Amino acid sequence: MAFITLNIEKLKSNFEYLNKLFKEKKIQWAVVSKLLCGNKEYLQELLKFDISQICDSRVTNLKIVKQINPNVETIYIKPPAKRAVKNIVQYADISMNTEFETIKLLSDEAQKQQKVHKIIIMIELGELREGIMRDDLIDFYFSVFNLKNIEVVGIGTNLSCLYGVLPNHDKLIQLSLYEQLIEAKFNKAIKYVSGGSSVTIPLIFQNLLPRGINHFRVGESLFLGTDVYNNTRLKKMETDVFILYAEIIELIKKPQLPDGELGTNMEGHSPTFDNKLSGKTSYRAIIDVGLLDVDKKHIMPNDKKCSIVGGSSDMFVIDLSENTNNYKVGDLLEFKLDYMGTLRILNSKYIEKRIKNVS
Repeated sequence: MAFITLNIEKLKSNFEYLNKLFKEKKIQWAVVSKLLCGNKEYLQELLKFDISQICDSRVTNLKIVKQINPNVETIYIKPPAKRAVKNIVQYADISMNTEFETIKLLSDEAQKQQKVHKIIIMIELGELREGIMRDDLIDFYFSVFNLKNIEVVGIGTNLSCLYGVLPNHDKLIQLSLYEQLIEAKFNKAIKYVSGGSSVTIPLIFQNLLPRGINHFRVGESLFLGTDVYNNTRLKKMETDVFILYAEIIELIKKPQLPDGELGTNMEGHSPTFDNKLSGKTSYRAIIDVGLLDVDKKHIMPNDKKCSIVGGSSDMFVIDLSENTNNYKVGDLLEFKLDYMGTLRILNSKYIEKRIKNVS
């Protein structure tokens, strides 16, 4: 059975590096845990770190966080669905919002639960995902400030996730200026200017982060060590916190070209082949991971002599060339994953989750 491992020591190293960085810059940061897909064992290990805030886009995952540590502050990081309002008030201390009617429901539910529910208002800065339009900002805040049991603790934005609009200096200056406008207009302090995420971290090193940006939400860089802004690796960070292991369930020397009339495969594609491969053979391994678990473009064999040549729902075919490493049936192949690959694998109920290097 295929399995994925979480290396606790490497994750801890990444956490301590980021925690030191943000403390030096007097920035509050929240760990975005949605990559872990609510895995309780992984969350228990994560919450052993000195974490003050956890973000997630699934309220069921925040419920697990609260069961493990009721004292950690939880943030729901997408506009709430109306039918989820009761659970969001119960398990999320803060939620990110863009719809007045939803915030009013949060207000009503907070009164029923005798709580003060905190919110961060998200503003649209060009990514065209969640966020109220800038021209509506003043009227929106005026309406929200008057709601009972609702405390506005921040203004925020989302960038890079949908179309890849980068959070450059100019964009973040705009966010900071809107926070100043709100404070001046309503004489109310806004605690968080939440404009930071994994993609924003490189701006710190370049001294391009506006002073007003004081809150980050970080997941990918913590778990994968990636410099999302430049699509590379952050120095001094570990990129192999997660490793996927898949077992070879068949290994046979076969032709490199299929034989027969070709139609479309199960993905609806019509593959093409180089006729120069005619008559050539190579060792082909089948592993016990497939398209149901992850898209092949999001996983990379650690052995550079291996390549993924195709897949079906439950299996990938790996070209081993001449099999100079003498793999055999039952051996494990190791794979690194990008963010989407890790997310898909961790969400697959067919992939076992393990912990590695627990002290």
